[in-house]
Amino acid sequence: MHGGGRFAEPLRKPRLTSVVGAFAARSHAVLASSKRAERDALAAPRERKTRFLFLLERLTPRGAGVAATLLILGGSAVFGAIKGGHVQEMTSALRDARDALANSAGFRIASITINGRKQLSQDEVLAIGGITGRRSLLFLDAADVRDRLKANPWIADATVLKLYPDRLSIDVTERTAFALWQDDKHVSVISDDGAVLETFVTGRFRSLPLVVGKGAETRAKEFLNVVAGYPRIRDAVKAIVFVGERRWNLRLASGLDVRLPESGVAAALDRLTRLDQDDQLLSRDIVAIDLRLPDRVTVRLSDDAAQARADALKAKTRKKATDA
Repeated sequence: MHGGGRFAEPLRKPRLTSVVGAFAARSHAVLASSKRAERDALAAPRERKTRFLFLLERLTPRGAGVAATLLILGGSAVFGAIKGGHVQEMTSALRDARDALANSAGFRIASITINGRKQLSQDEVLAIGGITGRRSLLFLDAADVRDRLKANPWIADATVLKLYPDRLSIDVTERTAFALWQDDKHVSVISDDGAVLETFVTGRFRSLPLVVGKGAETRAKEFLNVVAGYPRIRDAVKAIVFVGERRWNLRLASGLDVRLPESGVAAALDRLTRLDQDDQLLSRDIVAIDLRLPDRVTVRLSDDAAQARADALKAKTRKKATDA
């Protein structure tokens, strides 16, 4: 104390200092705790991540990284082939590599037997089936070869057998060329069921009967079977014409047209046969015979025959007038 009985310093100051100090200490502690919590919060994901990577590394089999790399590279190659339009070339190359390995292991096709072919050559059958010298018996798909063969119009059925280790047997059943079918100006070789076998040019099929008109290819067999019962008419026929997809006309080699009805074809051909036997109708100078009506036969003379008939009628009329 001073001499006057008073304290040298205010009595409340130390108390205030202690309060401020305590507050500062507490604030520092809170701040430190907050920083620690923040560090722990940041460290926890890193620790979890480390544990996850450690677990992943333990569970991943050896070589998985190389496999993943190869998978990515392979996927990139496939994507590039698709984008570049080289899928077919890539597939062919892979197939050739696979077949080469199988051939080196003893599965090369050394012998091929083809039975039943008549119109197709051996090379044509092999080409149709997709069989080449590079193909191996091990990876040859017999069902695919059979489907390829049956897709050809000449082949009605096929059997493909793989005889290990190196033999292949193929049996084909070919369709038979039945007629030439003219649709508009296009002429094709057809089988008896109407299947178009090939485009007709010239040569080996020119002796086949000619059928003309839309729908004639599928109806010709039935009609020609009826005509076959009349040999005299059959041998004179050059073409059969399907008219309006309803009825048939006969075009004879002489140029004569015979118009037949929609129904009762056999009866009409019976009448035609009798008329030819009795009056040599098919040898007359006429251009058309109409048998569509059951109670009459109509003929159309050629221009020369019509003129001759008209002249004969005029002469006959003049003679009657003179006689009168």
